Amino acid sequence: MLSSKLFLFHGQTDDWLKQEGNELIIRFLCNDPTKMIHSCFVRCEPNNEDRLIQCEKIKLSFLSDFGVIYQARIPLSTHVDNTYYAIKCLTDKNQIWLSAAGTVNRVPGLESHFKYNAQHRPPQWVQSQVFYQIFPDRFCQGNPDIAVKTDEYLYQNGEHRVIAKKWGEPVAQAGHQSTGASEFYGGDLKGIANKLDYLQHLGISVLYLNPIFTSPSNHKYDTTDYLNIDPHFGSNTEFAQLTDNLHQRGMKIILDAVFNHTSYEHPWFGRYQADEHSAYKHPDSPYRDHYIFTQQSSHEEECDEEGSNVEERYITWNGIDTLPKLNFLNHDVQHYIYKGESSVLKYWLKPPYHIDGWRFDVIHMLGEGVGAYNNTHYVKSFRASAKAVNPEAYIVGEHFYEATQWLQGEQEDGAMNYYGFAHPIRAFFAGLDIAYHAIDINAQELDIWLAESRGKIPWLNQLAQLNQLDSHDTMRFLTQLAGDQQRLKAASMLLFSYPGVPCLYYGTEVALQGGQDPDNRRCFPWNELDINSELFIFYQQLIVLRKNRKELQVGSYLTLYAENKCFVFARHYQGECTIYAVNLNKNSDQDKSEKLSQKNEEIKLDVLNLITKAQLFSGFDSLYQQLQCKVNNQKLILNLPFNYALLLSSQNSH
Repeated sequence: MLSSKLFLFHGQTDDWLKQEGNELIIRFLCNDPTKMIHSCFVRCEPNNEDRLIQCEKIKLSFLSDFGVIYQARIPLSTHVDNTYYAIKCLTDKNQIWLSAAGTVNRVPGLESHFKYNAQHRPPQWVQSQVFYQIFPDRFCQGNPDIAVKTDEYLYQNGEHRVIAKKWGEPVAQAGHQSTGASEFYGGDLKGIANKLDYLQHLGISVLYLNPIFTSPSNHKYDTTDYLNIDPHFGSNTEFAQLTDNLHQRGMKIILDAVFNHTSYEHPWFGRYQADEHSAYKHPDSPYRDHYIFTQQSSHEEECDEEGSNVEERYITWNGIDTLPKLNFLNHDVQHYIYKGESSVLKYWLKPPYHIDGWRFDVIHMLGEGVGAYNNTHYVKSFRASAKAVNPEAYIVGEHFYEATQWLQGEQEDGAMNYYGFAHPIRAFFAGLDIAYHAIDINAQELDIWLAESRGKIPWLNQLAQLNQLDSHDTMRFLTQLAGDQQRLKAASMLLFSYPGVPCLYYGTEVALQGGQDPDNRRCFPWNELDINSELFIFYQQLIVLRKNRKELQVGSYLTLYAENKCFVFARHYQGECTIYAVNLNKNSDQDKSEKLSQKNEEIKLDVLNLITKAQLFSGFDSLYQQLQCKVNNQKLILNLPFNYALLLSSQNSH
């Protein structure tokens, strides 16, 4: 018995989409109980000209049980890397279009067409991973002898003291004028190496490290030497040993590429170094053109003969004078950063380090001058340079806002998915936007936001998106939730089931909290660690589910229900299905007690939309309870209490 409602579905996985030579085979499901639809087409633009290609009905042993399967062969585009297509279905009096953003009654805009890039694809290994972001100074101390000592050196010409703190002491207050960047806790590479057993026990498979190259700050986004590990973290030899250890364990590692700017203490720039070869105040310096100087300005008082009170103006990152921007028009900069065989980009990808990818800091700002002109050219060049050494290198960019233009295949494999994941999830679960202003969105608005961002990029790039709830640049998610671990678990279940790659920020699994930068970079509380705690075991279980269920790694996505504050979706792949559901609804009657105002939801899911023959689903919920649900009369009924989420996976589906 099939549904009485019209249902159109096209997944972008290999059971729905296949390349054969210069053609794409497109398949989609149509369950049309009232037989409204009399013909179907696939619209494409193979030579930048509109074409409609008629579909034919076919039989497929599995999918045909859920409705009529239509198929069309369309030519790959030749004028652009991406092949764009949408599905058009005709009734007697109207038409229905299916695109990556859903169904509409008119031709959808090209930005929401399905997209397939036959030339550039992310590495497949990324899809099955679980990432873990580490801020090295705060994760674990392994060698106290190399830790920064109080007043060991001048930071920013002595403007801030260098302070060594005891592990776990409170972090400085926020603000660029605070000691937040110049206080150190002693985390290092040996500390990370010492905790690899712990990370594997949790289930982590890839480490993403914030910058580890030589730098005067604790965050290391102000590099002074790109070819050496900061000596307070360890040595190049120790890093080579760490990467070898990781690879022997079947794990991987990506590093932070901070190529937009250097520290003003970098030898090239030399703001406070008395070196005649450095660029600052030396117009004849060989490094002068490595940066972009604009003009000189004088203090109000008169300068002495040597001009010691003369300041030089130069282009910086975000107006911060400690971070002068590199001039990518300079051929020596290009050669050093990415073009040369011994360039920074290639150096760490090659033996003996063999890193597995790069996360590019502020990648949208990399380019020529203050406006980052020719940014696309440089991002493509970074990609080509990395892939020339390791074709399987993962290239991920940092974008706090929409990254669509960088995610069409030929630039980045994926992005730190703030716009398409972290921002909407924060808005829905925590009621905060990117600026921590109040926002209230319902499940329908959440669904539209997510669908919009998914639909704008090729599916394989969506699967390579780095999804996070929080990071070193945001307030910790548990703190945004005012310490509500139940809601943290509900959001984390979504993180591990949504298309893209899940990434945990260190300490999330032990309920580490923290406000805005730098408080979000607290020390990992090793002395309080309990690997038998409910939260730790919960994350272990989430990771096991993610690794064991192929549909959560590569499967198609379908929203099943989005009403008020109740949101349900499914991931499908080759007859297997996993369902995520969350309920944040409350009754609107303010006279009721808080307990009574918490609203239970009963959701009846049509088995057709699950695209599986399974009659039994099992899983667990955010209360850490094991669940089983049976299909009854072609319906799967979910009972969802308030502030509650569940994950259910099909069993015995074949």
